[in-house]
Amino acid sequence: MASIEELLSSNDTTGLLRFSTAGSVDDGKSTLIGRLLYDCKSVYEDQLDSVKNSRVNRSGRAIDFSLLTDGLKAEREQGITIDVAYRYFSTPRRKYIIADTPGHEQYTRNMATGASTASLAIILIDARKGLLPQSRRHAYISALLGIPHLVAAVNKMDLVDFSEEVFRAIEAEFSSFCARLGRPATLSIPISALDGDNVVNRSARTPWHSGPPLLEYLETVPITSVHNYTHFRMPVQHVVRPDLDFRGFAGTVASGVVKPGDRVMALPSGRTSRVKEVVTHDGNLAEAFPPMAVCVTLEHEIDISRGDMLVDPARMPHVSRRFNASIVWMSAAPLEVNRGYLLKHTSHQTAAQITRIRHRVNVDDLSGQPAGHLELNEIGAVTIETTRPLYFDPYAANRATGGFILIDPVTNATLAAGMIEEQQAGPARRPAAEIARVETGRVTAAERITRSRHQAVTVWLTARANVAWILERRLFDRGCLVQALTDNVQTHLLPEAARVLNGAGIIAICSEASQEAEDRADAIMLLGGQLIEFGPDGLPPGDAAAVEHILAELERRGVFLPDDFSSGEGI
Repeated sequence: MASIEELLSSNDTTGLLRFSTAGSVDDGKSTLIGRLLYDCKSVYEDQLDSVKNSRVNRSGRAIDFSLLTDGLKAEREQGITIDVAYRYFSTPRRKYIIADTPGHEQYTRNMATGASTASLAIILIDARKGLLPQSRRHAYISALLGIPHLVAAVNKMDLVDFSEEVFRAIEAEFSSFCARLGRPATLSIPISALDGDNVVNRSARTPWHSGPPLLEYLETVPITSVHNYTHFRMPVQHVVRPDLDFRGFAGTVASGVVKPGDRVMALPSGRTSRVKEVVTHDGNLAEAFPPMAVCVTLEHEIDISRGDMLVDPARMPHVSRRFNASIVWMSAAPLEVNRGYLLKHTSHQTAAQITRIRHRVNVDDLSGQPAGHLELNEIGAVTIETTRPLYFDPYAANRATGGFILIDPVTNATLAAGMIEEQQAGPARRPAAEIARVETGRVTAAERITRSRHQAVTVWLTARANVAWILERRLFDRGCLVQALTDNVQTHLLPEAARVLNGAGIIAICSEASQEAEDRADAIMLLGGQLIEFGPDGLPPGDAAAVEHILAELERRGVFLPDDFSSGEGI
């Protein structure tokens, strides 16, 4: 018999799988979890007695398993899940955290919250009804959230006489849908949550099913980490200053690994230093990794505040005021283009607005539909602009720095959850698109800024070539690195040429003959927050007045570094 020490050691090394249940209302999510807990003997006797003696029993059996997870009074009375219920259990092979999420369309926001930390999503499908719009919506949201494993639990097979034909039709439809989501490897399992068929043990009533029961699959599916361990990011939550001899920066390591001696950069200042200590309440650490909460001290004095971010200067995040994202709208009031919102990203909060809805997603066929607004629970692809730059990675590469929420500035209500998309390098149709894929040098953007004393931006003008030439001379005389691009470059190549110049720390001035929508869209996509536009009506008449207006705008946006800017170690 194993000793207590051996049991504790075994428990420490057992893997942890976080998974969620999703799907349409009344598909049996809570009943499935209750049955899973009951058959794994993970329900306390007093809790089981309470369920057995409950006046609410919708199952017609001795035990209504859904009551093991539906804890709110309203949930028991209405027979629906409203809040996310978390349950914990273990088997000899693995430990589990389950998020029982609501299926009702009104509570889609709760579903997205519960699934956001999961490594696997079980999509419940009623065998009698097939794949419903809400089932598709939950599968789509699960894919958006980057959940690597999706499994369909085709429930209530007892109500269709365990028909293989019914199951195969649903299996084929679900597999086809997930393949279009970029999840081609999926598994479908025929179950009866009420009777326990294929939940923990194989069912004799499905001899045609050769796959594993649900628990066996949960015990063997590879556990995929949701953390990125290669790109160090630590948003600063607090500056710790207990006395004159200590100044540390506290936060949760969002991604990567940090240890004493590592070179780090503080954003937005761009100043670099080296890590002196990684401090915790229990003592100093040799290294820290996600999701550890630590306090980092640096070898040099750098002005860092809450909302700033410490990063690896060799693996920089995107820094931009404009980006593309997919969002799930969670408010009864529709999304409005160009309305002011608050955007919460890591420990940073800034004002923002959605400048464009690129399309609304049709969850039935995954097509993109033109839209002027988004209603409750709708999913859309949008372009967002913030008043201050964000430091981010694509959500697919880093959940911690790729996710955000939108907040109503008046009521403080959460309006939407968003996932930042990979920022595209430009349309493949362009012959110069290969420029965008050239590997960048090892001189960082912050080092170039410190040398030139200005940010690298692109000034985009329409039909004002003379203004471009005059502005180039004024900036050059000021000591700036600058290049005007007018009739010497074909208009459709301007965005890519400007991007290359900006990457080298040079201010680009682009003047196109007319405001072509396609070229403007390419410029926005390629240049993001580095783009400063002045349309046909955006400048005063007269070349001299227009130049003064542009210079004032560059000053206002902080393009030119102040005289007291100090670079820090390494720059």
